[in-house]
Amino acid sequence: MSAETLRKRIYVAGVGGQGSITATLIIGEAALAAGLNVVCSEIHGMAQSGGIVETAVLVGDVHSAMVPNGTADVLLGFEPVEGLRCLRKAHPERTTVLVNHHPIVPVSVGLGWDNYPPVEEVERLLSRGAKRLVLLDAVSLAAGAGTAKAVGAVMVGALAGLGTLPVAREHWLGALFERAPARYRDANERAFDAGYATTAQG
Repeated sequence: MSAETLRKRIYVAGVGGQGSITATLIIGEAALAAGLNVVCSEIHGMAQSGGIVETAVLVGDVHSAMVPNGTADVLLGFEPVEGLRCLRKAHPERTTVLVNHHPIVPVSVGLGWDNYPPVEEVERLLSRGAKRLVLLDAVSLAAGAGTAKAVGAVMVGALAGLGTLPVAREHWLGALFERAPARYRDANERAFDAGYATTAQG
């Protein structure tokens, strides 16, 4: 696919504190380093810990940061319910839904004001709205790589493994290292590789 005909829309949904905003910047910067046109959305929601965050990265022959409902090529959900809440952006015949299935239970649930749905039910609903559903425990993979703070690196690695964007490993890692503290560089690379391994074909 040529640069002129490439058009990919990636929608990111998460909870403040998970690293979804940083991951969005890494995706955009990696695509730019690969010579692709990139448009990123503004942040929607509250970026503080526990708040809802939605962002988007559009790559290729794009001119707007809008992702109309049903047009995302990839829905990147950093949390199951947040992924489900943004499933409107997906299309069951075109969208890969990539979700960290490690739940973050809101304070309102802990206080008894709300209920958190069974994760199995959330996953069932996600699968109905996706051409392909990929579930991974990004928290465990990040911890296994050396730091639980590398959830974003796991999710970016999983996106890279899908092959949706023509971005080389060197560009992914270059953008990741620019955003990650130097002391966590090795752990972030291992986290990226762990995420990549969950989706890479062959």
